[in-house]
Amino acid sequence: MADRILVHRIAVYAYHGLLPEEARLGQRFYVSLDARLDLAPAGRADDVGLTVSYADLTEIVVEIATGRRFALIEALAETIAETCLARFPPLAAISVRVDKPSAPVPAVIDGVSVEITRERQGHPQGQP
Repeated sequence: MADRILVHRIAVYAYHGLLPEEARLGQRFYVSLDARLDLAPAGRADDVGLTVSYADLTEIVVEIATGRRFALIEALAETIAETCLARFPPLAAISVRVDKPSAPVPAVIDGVSVEITRERQGHPQGQP
């Protein structure tokens, strides 16, 4: 599927991580989405009901990232991807990237990220 809705770097303050300090102090995370679906019907009709609202995608990210605590950012990304696919049947696939700029590693780094892609099983648009 060539059509995409991109949502860049949704900032959230949350308490994800393995260390007790991360649970206590929290830190900023950024989540980006790359949602793949057929945008032609919405584009032709100029009808938001025929697409997936980027506001709704953003709301899911904020709800999950601030409402639960995850030890791994991989688990945060997985939960976001699963929830988006479950709530929005038009989605053929979604990529979720979680950036953790203040990762506690013993080196000077800009941050760490994970990025996952999940496709809807059995969805004709989910085929590569």
